[in-house]
Amino acid sequence: MRLSILDHGHRRRAKLFFALTARKSGVATPDIVKMLLYRPALFARPLLDLTADAMRGPSYWTAGEREYLAMSTAQLHRCSFCAVTHAELVRIAATGEIDPDDPSSPRPELTAVRTFLASVSQTPGHIDATTVTDLPGQAVIEALRVNLVWDIVNRLANAFGFVLRDGQLETGTRSLHRFGYRFPGFLISQGARTDLGDAARNLRHAVLETPGVTDKAVRSAALLGDTLPEPLQTYATNVRDASYKIIDTDIGELTAAGHSEDTIFEVTAAAAVGAASRSFDAGRRAIDE
Repeated sequence: MRLSILDHGHRRRAKLFFALTARKSGVATPDIVKMLLYRPALFARPLLDLTADAMRGPSYWTAGEREYLAMSTAQLHRCSFCAVTHAELVRIAATGEIDPDDPSSPRPELTAVRTFLASVSQTPGHIDATTVTDLPGQAVIEALRVNLVWDIVNRLANAFGFVLRDGQLETGTRSLHRFGYRFPGFLISQGARTDLGDAARNLRHAVLETPGVTDKAVRSAALLGDTLPEPLQTYATNVRDASYKIIDTDIGELTAAGHSEDTIFEVTAAAAVGAASRSFDAGRRAIDE
């Protein structure tokens, strides 16, 4: 990982959890788990609430189909970590109904919504909603919520340089499927919890309002796509528009400019949540028109 705080900066409860699960499984803690359990109040707690419902809650789409949509979103963001992980989750959750390696295997409804979500993620200003006009509106909204989750996570995984290590694909995917994307409450409890009645709104609120090392104005600019001082401006733009291009030297430039790793963490989270939220909101408007 590109930020040492995501490897070593956790609370004692998280460190104990990492040690116990690693000892039991014989596999090191995956990067995504380390990220989610570092300062979970900033975004991970509301993100996990959203993810559990979107990926394993009641839905028009099967669990395997939702994993297929997650895999497809990861491919759009060129996030190999997430694409490989969700391809494996398709195999686990779909029980043969869909093959992640066969583009002809999805039912027509899934192909239609996948095309719609691609335009939501890639060209939110020019979304073609004609492919989903025959689908139930609630089904499209459920797919948009899946897309929102992974539009965020893919950007974070690319920016922080997630990698899969020996044994993690098998143990990690089976744990995610078994526990339905839920973590024990004691691991993600941190600070006050605000409930605005909608998981997506809770997520945006947390990124902006949770106490941190950066001013709210900085996080707001990263979230909204407003101007930031360089090199934060270039970095936040890449998180939003081309996270797969971020490399180690980009993080090095930020730290050399005097930005702490916590600042980088907060700005990355805000930029990722902001970009994904704009796409989600654009998708909602497209199906309402």
